[in-house]
Amino acid sequence: MTRITTPFGTRSTAAEVAAGIDLSGRRVIVTGAPSGIGIETARALALTGADVTLAVRNTGAGERVAADIAATTGNRNIHVASLDLASRASVAAFAAGWAGPLHVLVNNAGVMALPEQRTQEGWEMQFATNHLGHFALAVGLRAALAADGAARIVSVSSSAHQLSPVVFDDIHFAFRAYDPMLAYGQSKTANVLFAVGATARWAGDGITANALTPGAIATNLQRHAGGMKTPPERRKTPEQGAATSVLVATSPLLAGVGGRYFLDCNEAACVPRRTWDMGGVAPYALDPGNAERLWEESLGLLRSPGTGS
Repeated sequence: MTRITTPFGTRSTAAEVAAGIDLSGRRVIVTGAPSGIGIETARALALTGADVTLAVRNTGAGERVAADIAATTGNRNIHVASLDLASRASVAAFAAGWAGPLHVLVNNAGVMALPEQRTQEGWEMQFATNHLGHFALAVGLRAALAADGAARIVSVSSSAHQLSPVVFDDIHFAFRAYDPMLAYGQSKTANVLFAVGATARWAGDGITANALTPGAIATNLQRHAGGMKTPPERRKTPEQGAATSVLVATSPLLAGVGGRYFLDCNEAACVPRRTWDMGGVAPYALDPGNAERLWEESLGLLRSPGTGS
């Protein structure tokens, strides 16, 4: 399988990647759009002429961002809808309220290195928010994605997936001592495996999914991790951090392509062990067997009241 390469790289911006792309008449959802790279992802997609919905927990912040995006892009088709990824009821309500086709779903929202927290079901909060919430959202919107005929799902992962595979026998840290970064890494591996699993199951409906790492961007995401630790020379601006998300969402090079992981606007190499710069993608994150097991585990959790086991 030939790795996909593009003219863009580490310092490319989302606006540069979106230049020349026309998504007029297409509908896009971006989760977690009121902060960080979500803002710039939504802004760049608005520049393509797309109808963009910001799916957010804080609708007040969402409305302010929507107004700013409309003012800076001239695109008035920017909407705000309430979505709490840690709440199954909220995710179900959002999906039920969506009418018509959906071209692009950008699963961008996330939490990082939280102190130990659990949902009302007893699920570990990072796995529940970063993976299960987005998984449930995509499943709920499957018919809308299929109606487009060539829909894409963008799964925003992280190089931190190299910190941990999905530990299927103890996903919710019922027996292991809780470690915030291992929990985060596990949830980010799940984001990659979701892209593999969604493509395997839904490509026949014209739905493909790819995962990516945005790189190191100083945002509120790191507030529980003691701030940004990456050396300044390796950091990106939010505009640069959003570039790979926009590329995965829009590039003609990815038409019909799914189940892959992108870094710095190019498909990443599979690496046999953790690298010093956390570059590349771990084999366990692309493994079809792991993807299938995660899919079934996720469906089982969403069908049950949940016990945290």
